[in-house]
Amino acid sequence: MDKPIKRHNALIPISREHHFGLLLSWKIRVGLKKDIDPERIIKYCKWFYENNLLHHFKIEEQYIYPILGNSHPLIIQALSEHRAIEYLIKHAHSDLKDALKTLEKTLDAHIRLEERNIFNIIQDIATEAQLKLIEAHHNTPFDDSWEDEFWAKKTS
Repeated sequence: MDKPIKRHNALIPISREHHFGLLLSWKIRVGLKKDIDPERIIKYCKWFYENNLLHHFKIEEQYIYPILGNSHPLIIQALSEHRAIEYLIKHAHSDLKDALKTLEKTLDAHIRLEERNIFNIIQDIATEAQLKLIEAHHNTPFDDSWEDEFWAKKTS
């Protein structure tokens, strides 16, 4: 079994948000498996994006990714995935179930890329000043106040 990754204190809040992002992927999977109306699921995804992911992406793009450099292949991939996640959430219309499946897989893979690769490199090369800058700008609490818990719906 893999040992948990030890994170620098500056990256712990971002990693914690990744946990909630993985929960979003899980909620999408469960909702689809329970045959929940995809409109309910995408409504939650849009709310989650506006209230959590938007700020999370901003912190990564402005304060974390530049440490490695925006021309680094992993950062190019991560930025592309940010745009893909945003697009899937904002423009899911025609085949909503397929869009949600793609969103779930893209978000899950993106978080794992950051946690297993990008963040390990970042915490090895970042200066204390760069890490303090991340801490100073990451001050928005995670919002989990959504009331329609479609993922908890009992099946008949």
